[in-house]
Amino acid sequence: FVNNSPMLRGASVQAVLPVCLWMGMAASAGGGRISHTTWKQILSIVSMLLIFSAPSACAQCRILRCNSDFVAATLEMGAIGGAGKDPVNTRYCSALRSYALCTQRTARACRGDLAYHSAVQGIEDLLIQHRCPKSGPTAQPRTPPQPPISGDGCFYEKAFQQREGRSPEYLHCGVFGDPHIRTFLEEFQTCAVEGAWPLVDNQYMYIQATSTASRGGSYATVLTKITVIFNYWRECAEQQVYQAELDNVPPAFADGSVTSGDRRGHHSLRVQTHDPGRHAEIRASHIGTTVVVRQVGRSLSLSISSPRAIVESYTPEQDLQLCVWGCPFSQRLERSYTHPAMAAHTHCSSVLPVRDVYFQACLFDLQETGDVNSSASAVVALKDARSMISDPERVHLLMDGAGNQPPSLVLVLAFSVLTESFLHSF
Repeated sequence: FVNNSPMLRGASVQAVLPVCLWMGMAASAGGGRISHTTWKQILSIVSMLLIFSAPSACAQCRILRCNSDFVAATLEMGAIGGAGKDPVNTRYCSALRSYALCTQRTARACRGDLAYHSAVQGIEDLLIQHRCPKSGPTAQPRTPPQPPISGDGCFYEKAFQQREGRSPEYLHCGVFGDPHIRTFLEEFQTCAVEGAWPLVDNQYMYIQATSTASRGGSYATVLTKITVIFNYWRECAEQQVYQAELDNVPPAFADGSVTSGDRRGHHSLRVQTHDPGRHAEIRASHIGTTVVVRQVGRSLSLSISSPRAIVESYTPEQDLQLCVWGCPFSQRLERSYTHPAMAAHTHCSSVLPVRDVYFQACLFDLQETGDVNSSASAVVALKDARSMISDPERVHLLMDGAGNQPPSLVLVLAFSVLTESFLHSF
């Protein structure tokens, strides 16, 4: 039950550590006698901790795999530390960034591992020593030889229709405003996250957003940087990096190109814009994905449409994705403006007449910042949702009567009742 609940996968790792400790205590109890009451207490505590935690938190720290991948990559250059006499060795810098990305993906399971913390510090030192930019291409993964792609293999939608006899199911995620997140699972959250967080992390792409505290309310944060990495994929696409910052939303990839992956006269990756400096749309036809980056006021926003099979192509290591599971429970702001200020309600009603999550986000941002222009983020996010969601009935995600409480709370209450009934059966 727990393993199949997407809402629980993104929970904080701190809550599950006691579960691991309880398991260890139970395993080492030996022949000692444990009272009937104690077992009840243990079962009750473990049950509740499991509800609030991610199953992957007890997973093995994979820092050794990161280490070995980096060593293998640098050995191919001739020597470990392989920048040699060239202080800006491009391949070595790519390997270091790949190493850093690997440590980020295993961070949650490695919090107490000294080797992990040593590796993180070592990477920082090497990046500085070899003058490597922290953002840019990463080392290409080593993959076994595969047969050439034929036909429409680099055109995701065409290949899917030929194979399945139907169009693929597309999922949508939007991140905007304070920030607010509409996840691929159609949940809505307002987050207090600060710093760099992965929005999407799967086999085909990695999207990271950086948020910083705004000058508005005490919990207000805004997106100030977005990095999109499209991974190499056979003959269809070379690795490409797109990076936008506040007041700089470029109409091109980091290397200055606007297209990549030429096959049969068609480019797998393409960047275009309708408002240079404030808007960029990236189309990745080989994975059927569209990414839109905008600057609205003094913050960035991101909208993405991607097929379900692409969204779900992640490994257990890639267990922190805000667009999939939302932000960690400790970073969620649960606020419901049942009695908002009249001015805020009037303004948001005029630009967003439907009482959906975008209307709620408008109220939140307006009352947090006091800036009427902050409502534009919700308006633009709704516009992107309309263009990316084919079913009009799914566009307006509605809040429930309790202020969009996470379904996990209902699960907790139900599980508590079941646990109590089980305990009374002893």
